[in-house]
Order: sequence, then C-alpha cells, then structure tokens
Amino acid sequence: MGRRLILGPRHASRLARVAAANVLVAFDFDGTLAPIVPEPADARMRPATRRLLAAVARRYPCAVLSGRPLDDLARRLRGVPLSHLAGDHGSERPGTSRTTSPHVERWVARLRGRLPAMSGLIIEPKRYSVTVHYRRVRDRARALAAVEAAVRDLPDARVIRGALAINLLHSAGPHKGSALQQARRALACETALYVGDDDTDEDAFRSAAPDGLLSIRVGTQGASAAQYRLRSQADVDRLLTALVRLRSRT
Repeated sequence: MGRRLILGPRHASRLARVAAANVLVAFDFDGTLAPIVPEPADARMRPATRRLLAAVARRYPCAVLSGRPLDDLARRLRGVPLSHLAGDHGSERPGTSRTTSPHVERWVARLRGRLPAMSGLIIEPKRYSVTVHYRRVRDRARALAAVEAAVRDLPDARVIRGALAINLLHSAGPHKGSALQQARRALACETALYVGDDDTDEDAFRSAAPDGLLSIRVGTQGASAAQYRLRSQADVDRLLTALVRLRSRT
C-alpha cells in the first residue's frame, strides 16, 4: 500500500476517528520522538516535543517502544506520564530479568572475532539483542559489507537494519510488533496508533489489520508496511499537536 501523508486534509477524518476510539498511542524514540544525532548517547527530545508528548499522555493511554535499553529509555522520558514503556525492541519491560541472555554473549564473541578493526565500528550488547553501529566509520559502505558478512550465519539471530546500524534480535524472541499488541491488551485498548521511522518498526506496522491499527512511518525512503507517513521527524510535533487538539479537555 502506498503511504499517504497522515497530516493531509484528505485523511483528517481517519485520524479523528482513531483519536475518538479506545486507542493506545505508541511511538518509537530515536528518529521519531527524538532526532537522529551522530552520537546515540546525545539523543534528546526537543522541549516542545516533550511538552506535547506529556499532553498526549495525559489524554490517551500512551507507550514508547524502543531498541534502547529500558533504563536508558526511562531516563530520557522521565517526567512524561506514560502508560507503558518497553526497551530492547520490546524484550525489556519493568520486571523482566536483568541478566544478559546467553545468546547475546555468543553473538558478541563471534562478532569480535569476525569484524575487522575499523575506527568508529561499535558493538553494543544489550540484555536481549545486539546493535552494531557504523555511523562513525569513514567508509560506511565497507563497514556495512563487513557487518553483513559477520552476522550472516549467527545462530538464532534475526538481522534488521536500522539507522546506520545493524540490529540482531533472537529469531524466536519479542519484537516491537508483539510489544505493541501486548501493551494494547494490557491497557484494555481496542485499537492502536503507532509511529516509527526505520525497519525495526516494521513488525509493529504489521502487527494488526488496518482496522485495528493506524501505522505511520517517519520519512519518505524505502518500502514499508505502514499505511501513512510523515515527511520528516520534525512533523512528529504536528502530529502530537493534532492528537492533543482532537482530545482536548474541557
């Protein structure tokens, strides 16, 4: 399905219907709520985005699902009255095990033995997944080829491209799609709206039929299962503003 601009006047009625429903409103973090930056540790929401997200979270059940570790994500969203938070692509929720999974340790050991020494190539192990970042490598094409070769036959690994990164999830483990639907059920919502910006969000975009999910991808590049799109990350503030306006308190 070709992606249409959700903020266009032709689709205002669809957004209004979803806002009036018993809906979970959910977002990715990097590239969606926060701009992509050269150093992932420096990612922050703009002050206006934080204020608008808090206003949305006071009006709707609201969730953030991210590839970041849960503790890191929680720090960045402190003070926002969210209903649900999930890190590590949906594998980490409050109360989940704090122990690093054995498959992560195996993958990291293999990658360290296979990847060439390249300045700026970073292996980031999390509790349930691994991300290999190549944003800071001078020759990104060479780095991507090296990473793809290194991850090609890792046991039980599902490979998903991100923003100048390669993500490794367990092939039988949770993902953002299962996390979105788990949050929807836990919060007793009948439908969901989800906004994300890269291939790690495609599981969420595919997690329900169109009548049970309004899916929006940020950016215009690449094929996507999302029904709608926003032109850029800056337009997330416009979407948040529309959601606040559609459920304004009297």
